[in-house]
Amino acid sequence: MKNTDSRENFSGSIAAVLALAGSAVGLGNLWRFPYLVGENGGAAFILIYIILAITICLPVMMGEFIVGKRSQSNVFRAYTSLTSSGFWRIIPVFSIFSVILVLSFYSVVGGWGVEYLVKSLTFSFTRNGAQSELGSMFSDFVSNPYKPLVFHTLFLGMTAAIVAFGIKKGIEKFSEVMMPTLFILIIIIAIRSITIPGANQGLKYLFLPDFSKVDSSVIMKALGQAFFSLSLGCGTVVTYASYVKKETNIIRCTGTTALFDTGFAVLAGCAIMPAVFAFGINPSEGPGLVFVTLPHIFSQMPVGGLIAIIFFFALLIAALTSSISLLEVVITFLTEELKISRTKAVILSFFLFWILGALCSLSQGVLSDLKIFGMNIFDFMDYVSANILMLSGGLLTVIFAGWVLGPKIIREELTNNGSLKVPLWLVNTMLFCIRFIAPVGVLAILIFS
Repeated sequence: MKNTDSRENFSGSIAAVLALAGSAVGLGNLWRFPYLVGENGGAAFILIYIILAITICLPVMMGEFIVGKRSQSNVFRAYTSLTSSGFWRIIPVFSIFSVILVLSFYSVVGGWGVEYLVKSLTFSFTRNGAQSELGSMFSDFVSNPYKPLVFHTLFLGMTAAIVAFGIKKGIEKFSEVMMPTLFILIIIIAIRSITIPGANQGLKYLFLPDFSKVDSSVIMKALGQAFFSLSLGCGTVVTYASYVKKETNIIRCTGTTALFDTGFAVLAGCAIMPAVFAFGINPSEGPGLVFVTLPHIFSQMPVGGLIAIIFFFALLIAALTSSISLLEVVITFLTEELKISRTKAVILSFFLFWILGALCSLSQGVLSDLKIFGMNIFDFMDYVSANILMLSGGLLTVIFAGWVLGPKIIREELTNNGSLKVPLWLVNTMLFCIRFIAPVGVLAILIFS
């Protein structure tokens, strides 16, 4: 294993957990999760999501964390430093392509968040006469060939600026301040949402499951969402884990991250769905739920202008905490493998993702007729990353951890060579899940779907 003394590390376990939670808690929770819940039966989808997050995704996260912590390397070198077999080079390929696809459309949605924060700050949803404009506001914006590019640039610029400061001064400092802020904001919105008259129907939709709507497609979407939300299969967990100290408790760190992510997703549902039902809106609005439906609700809600500001500020924070983790995967690869400075790596990455993001943005308007397997560029990148690349990368990683590194190394990492007093049953359960439950579950869902 190479000397890693010159590499930056997180200052401690709390910093690592907040950074990992920031990577997990993002647009996947506030933008993607609510509309998937609305499209796929509400509570039944949430229950399946939670079960899959615990039984499959948490073991995958532990496997990725073990690889990163033990290798202390970027995602490209992590696997090759732990085995002499060249076959496992395929995992970094999945990871890098996942990051490229995800951050390309993610930065566009982040830009939408910036635009809607500006709109909320200028009370565009609640001023006199706003109702007549809300119906076409989102479609007019995303189809505009120039305006979304401006906000895409602003969002990507903020992401790049944070990452340019490095691990301790950039990612860690941002996560320490913004993650607690994010949870406080979403709790405020959830409290306001569930206290609206008629909100009880939304709560029933969220917490009383109807399994008649569950099929293989729903299960696949739930697993894909769990992978997307927890940032699995794209190298972010491996990269962040390579920055933690050797005494870090893996079970506690990954378990806390998964708990934060799942809890935030449910809070996001509570912040959105009760209000959706209270105002008689169709919950299966789709990807436009946040940007099309919620402004209508804010325009009718008492103190809706203030709630809109809080919501879209929370959305921007969530988007940034995840986008910086995605960009860091690429930056670590460029600085450690190509030996270029962090500043140059950030600049190069900015231009790469700006171009790809511009194509995603334009596919909502002037390039909407350009189809790949029947999907526009934006939807194609979303589908391939969440449902193919991330699942495949996560599957291969958990197989690598469970069968190439093997039980001995897994036990060493989960107990820090016996220095942690972890119950034997818990270690053996996690080992069994990493070696059998997670790979079989992911593979079965991939094949079945």
